[in-house]
Amino acid sequence: MKAAFYTLGCKVNQYETEYMSELLKNAGFEIVSPNEDADYYIVNSCTVTATADQKTRQNIRKFKRKHPDSAVILTGCMPQAFPAEASALTEADIVLSNKNDNDILKLINEYNQSKSRVINIDAHKTGDEFKKCSISDFNDRIRAFVKIEDGCDRFCSYCIIPKSRGRVRSKKPDDLKTEIGALAAHGIKEIVLVGINLSAYGKGESFNIIDAVKICNDTEGIERIRLGSLEPDHITDEIIEKLAAFEKFCPQFHLSLQSGCDKTLKSMNRHYTANEYKQLCDKLRSTFQDTSITTDVMVGFHEESEDDFYSSLEFVKSIKFEKVHVFPYSEREGTAASKRGDSVPKQDKEKRAAIMIDKTEKIRKEYLKELIGKNVEVLFENEIENGTYQGYTKSYLPVRIKSDETLIGKILTVKIKSYCDEFCIAE
Repeated sequence: MKAAFYTLGCKVNQYETEYMSELLKNAGFEIVSPNEDADYYIVNSCTVTATADQKTRQNIRKFKRKHPDSAVILTGCMPQAFPAEASALTEADIVLSNKNDNDILKLINEYNQSKSRVINIDAHKTGDEFKKCSISDFNDRIRAFVKIEDGCDRFCSYCIIPKSRGRVRSKKPDDLKTEIGALAAHGIKEIVLVGINLSAYGKGESFNIIDAVKICNDTEGIERIRLGSLEPDHITDEIIEKLAAFEKFCPQFHLSLQSGCDKTLKSMNRHYTANEYKQLCDKLRSTFQDTSITTDVMVGFHEESEDDFYSSLEFVKSIKFEKVHVFPYSEREGTAASKRGDSVPKQDKEKRAAIMIDKTEKIRKEYLKELIGKNVEVLFENEIENGTYQGYTKSYLPVRIKSDETLIGKILTVKIKSYCDEFCIAE
């Protein structure tokens, strides 16, 4: 039997796809590309925006249209947040929520026996424990995402995630240690610790994010450790000081900003001011050599005026992020903000997004230009084409180089020669 996965959304979803993939492989399934013929097509959905929901529906229907005799499975965040809408997608033969994706094999067997649709959506509840899950490989790559936290308790006014992911819960350190050891044994050299609210790892427990980094740092074979997206108000001086002591830690920080305007931040129910955010960035840059700070910025949130937008823009420019992900506000039913209405016209959102992207891309190019002639350390991960290898610096900058010998899995010091929009070229 063949199964193909199509994954939308964040690094946590990518981890969960790998987890389900291993479950199926251990049961004798062959995992193939979604472009190939398969008996099962699994869409691991994201629901953070309306666009993500649209992509989910499109792909469910596409797979059923192209492969009418195959079973289509819908899982991930969309069924969890919007069970009625997910169940109404009749092209999906099996619908299950992210809470019970470890039951995927059982549900496939149930579908095969009943020859009828299977819908299994279990709501998250307060007090749920972290679901046992681990992987031993990551699609034959050098770098692996490892989920150590799930859920979020922040309730930002625009965000559906608490509904689609439940409350904060964390992987036990002993389970993480076993998983990291298995990944190292399979040739993984870089670990990216990820979670829905990663910086809340260990909330209510006797451990925290530092314990997770230490486990990776102490594991033989692991050469680098990164952290996924972080909430800025959770990063204390003590955490910064302890992170700086880990030899393998990569000082690349993705700090979710959302807006540089205090009025908008308050409306979003974010728990910091623009100035507090700036102080954190200054602290990180003074503590870590060659640190990299990236972020997400939303434009067109409820009642964001032109002045609010330009206030946010000027703040973003002042931080000089290495990279910025810009996206327009998308109203999500069931959030606090949805009760207020979507007051910014679509054309204004698109215009503001274009302006923000243009300004932040110019800053990124200035950053890349300054790297020309510098020596950087790169962990090479894959061969892009014959003789051209790609890897990443500690600051997560993609670098390509030509070589007559394989570089996969090697850490080399190279000199940056030039750059383009997506990567640098080195020798």
